Amino acid sequence: MQQSYLFEYLPILVFLGIALGLAVAILLASWLIAPQHPEREKLSAYECGFEPFDDARGRFDVRFYLVAILFIIFDLEVAFLFPWAVALGDIGVFGFWSMMLFLAVLTVGFAYEWKKGALEWE
Repeated sequence: MQQSYLFEYLPILVFLGIALGLAVAILLASWLIAPQHPEREKLSAYECGFEPFDDARGRFDVRFYLVAILFIIFDLEVAFLFPWAVALGDIGVFGFWSMMLFLAVLTVGFAYEWKKGALEWE
């Protein structure tokens, strides 16, 4: 009786063995086919624009923070839209117009930021 319970786990063990074997094979094939020869240019900073091992108290462009704040604001808008869309049938007309007011406030804020040049990257 004990063996029958353990036998039910055999497909899971086979699956894990195949997954592990496939992962090792892919990593080994990648290492053999495409050996890495990193150069100074390949290892240099490409996203942030400054060397990563510099003084931590160096000046940082405030536009990065501005873009991050704008992303968070409009990301939260989407986070509120998904549950609203799911519950739209239950919340009725009041819920619909409440969200329209919320979107209108965000649209006015977006237009203000656009007019002030907050989205320009000169």
